Amino acid sequence: MPAVLIEDVHKSYGKLEVLKGVSLSVETGQVVALIGRSGSGKSTMLRCINGLEAFQSGRIEVAGHVVDQDPKHLRALRKDVGIVFQSYNLFPHLTVGQNIMLSPRITKNVPQAEALALAKDVLAQVGLSDKFDSYPDNLSGGQQQRVAIARSLAMQPKVMLFDEVTSALDPELTGEVLLVMEKLAKGGMTMILVTHEMSFARNVANTTVFMHQGKIWEQGPSKQLFAAPQTPELQGFVKAGAQD
Repeated sequence: MPAVLIEDVHKSYGKLEVLKGVSLSVETGQVVALIGRSGSGKSTMLRCINGLEAFQSGRIEVAGHVVDQDPKHLRALRKDVGIVFQSYNLFPHLTVGQNIMLSPRITKNVPQAEALALAKDVLAQVGLSDKFDSYPDNLSGGQQQRVAIARSLAMQPKVMLFDEVTSALDPELTGEVLLVMEKLAKGGMTMILVTHEMSFARNVANTTVFMHQGKIWEQGPSKQLFAAPQTPELQGFVKAGAQD
């Protein structure tokens, strides 16, 4: 069974159809990059996968969970599916360690000592072991984004979703976040990421999916897709340097 299975998903906001029959299968351990111009449906598809957006028709199954809007089902889904956004959404009044420990303690009833060890472990994974007692306001944007990733990892997810997590960062800070994501990919984490970082998509993702006008326009092995795009739309997108 694939880690993520999307079958003929349609999503509209009123009369505006954003996803027009999207189907995608992601295997365990696979890294999939979603690329395309703004408004192509990339982020909407990611949010549908995590149940943050309701879709009108089709089917999504993630890590053994059928995605619907039942609150009980959504709580179970989000224990197995982590999502990281462009904004860090850290609690400013809590330390880094407290931010990370919060979800495991509340949603999984993880004992304090175990949550503490888990928080230290995931902070080490993102290279921030020395920031356990720091507050978010004392961190750079790149460090805050790495804490946000660590917070998701603390839930020990089966699938990780990333929604343009570097788009608000300058190039130096972008690099440090991408290194963490590359390390996760090499470690076998199943990942789907919306990104404008074409070199990252080409070199780290197993598969790249090009979305256009609410559809999956083209997909394939990343290096092959970038080297020889088959459609005029992707050819133009790659030639333009992926600039919207």
